[in-house]
Amino acid sequence: MACEYGSVEMPRIRVNGVELHYDSTGSGPEAVVLSHGLLFSGEMFREQVRYLAGRYRVVTYDHRGQGSSEVTRAGYDMDNLARDATELVEALGLAPCHFAGLSMGGFVAMRLAARRPELLRSCILLETSADPETAENVPRYRRLNVALRLLGARLVAPKVMPIMFGKTFLADPARSEFRQEWQDRLGSVRRSVHRAITGVVKREGIYGELAKIPVPTLVLVGDEDVATPPSMAKRICKAIPGSRLVQIPQAGHSSTIENPRAVNAALDTFLEGLRPR
Repeated sequence: MACEYGSVEMPRIRVNGVELHYDSTGSGPEAVVLSHGLLFSGEMFREQVRYLAGRYRVVTYDHRGQGSSEVTRAGYDMDNLARDATELVEALGLAPCHFAGLSMGGFVAMRLAARRPELLRSCILLETSADPETAENVPRYRRLNVALRLLGARLVAPKVMPIMFGKTFLADPARSEFRQEWQDRLGSVRRSVHRAITGVVKREGIYGELAKIPVPTLVLVGDEDVATPPSMAKRICKAIPGSRLVQIPQAGHSSTIENPRAVNAALDTFLEGLRPR
């Protein structure tokens, strides 16, 4: 279904008690669903959408309370976000699909792959963790929440950039305008995003369920990721039978933005290897 959102008609769908914004691009016999990270939206996958849409139906969506999706009072725990994604896949007729999740989207992807594997052809995990939030990070997230609610995202965004992006991207003079674009995007998030941040901070681990994942799985991580470093990706890869690990060079926690060519090449190799011969 579609409904009016401001002055622009945006595709939205009601699932699990929330109205989610989504975009569907391209066509093909298989679908790729892209689930974004905290403080972002489906827009962080725009280069992957462009690359894959000639061969796949590519669907991005915004998590509840983020991007252009509805802000609900509750429901931001990872299990409920996984139900959002499950009902989205079913309602749009995408199953079985390739489901890719980055960071928070990865928390969702792992739950789908372990608990509803019949919905997936494959699972792709980017810059994510299977464990609860580390004790040392919890106070930082709480300070971020306070700052967002008191000051707004625009003043907080410069402090968040070194967490979301790697040192190569941050120091590249040729990408100063592009870098400013993404800082402005971070600075425009709604203050209500504190609900999503709390859901991330309080999430339960999924590591104990990873061995149950039966679908082909690709694990990607930026080699400069400080939020979920390569050691976390290696831990995930060891736990999921038959999974493979690829490190993305010169990229941090947002590799789809920082080094889209390397991400697209890894996706291409993985997805093409799954096509029937």
